[in-house]
Amino acid sequence: MVLLSVTNFIEEFAPLNPFIVSGLAHGVDIAVQKAAIDHGLQTIACMAHCLNQIYPKVHAKYQSKMELNGGFLTEFWNSSQPNRENFLKRNRIITGISEATVVIESAEKGGSLVTADIAHGYHRGVFAVPGRAADEWSKGCNDLIKYQKAHLLTSTAELIYLLGWEIEEEKQEKTVQKQLFIELDETEQSIYTYVQLNGKQLLDTVALECNMPIFKVSSTLLNMEMKGAIRPLPGKLFEAM
Repeated sequence: MVLLSVTNFIEEFAPLNPFIVSGLAHGVDIAVQKAAIDHGLQTIACMAHCLNQIYPKVHAKYQSKMELNGGFLTEFWNSSQPNRENFLKRNRIITGISEATVVIESAEKGGSLVTADIAHGYHRGVFAVPGRAADEWSKGCNDLIKYQKAHLLTSTAELIYLLGWEIEEEKQEKTVQKQLFIELDETEQSIYTYVQLNGKQLLDTVALECNMPIFKVSSTLLNMEMKGAIRPLPGKLFEAM
């Protein structure tokens, strides 16, 4: 069921030509990279060992196709083996080269949660697919959402929206509508002007540059979001609409 949802997810995401990054491991990792290959998307596998081998060995059959449109990345020397501690080390590379990290399923503890925690610390987008409260393999995802370390993700459209990857024509249309119909007070206009001129901004940066207390900026941004002038993005960022 999970593998099928991953395949559908990549299929719906494919028209935007995303770059897929994963670890070539069993389960979701290889499922997402196989789906990327099937849809002609670039994909990179971050390895926890040297480049002169593939682990798991059974996934070596995908090597040539991945090298044609993507490839393999590692920080480990030629003599490095796929030791357990290496897998956690390589997770920071996965998050470092990715705009967003998506956790499909995870138990209460696991490598994917380490990856999500690193991405959260990097102020990158983190998304988690929720599951039933009693489901062992949803506990990690549910906790990420509960402790506000990840956005709840139930569809491809949500991810596209939160990443700001809409079609350019749609963005232009929204901008015109905002200019024609949205009324902003003095404080809101000050914040909007700053964000519009400077692009995606952290809440703390907006407060500092606009010389306002954080609590005031936070509540103002919420009001502006309700008006459709500002929208929140992964990594605690805000963007002018």
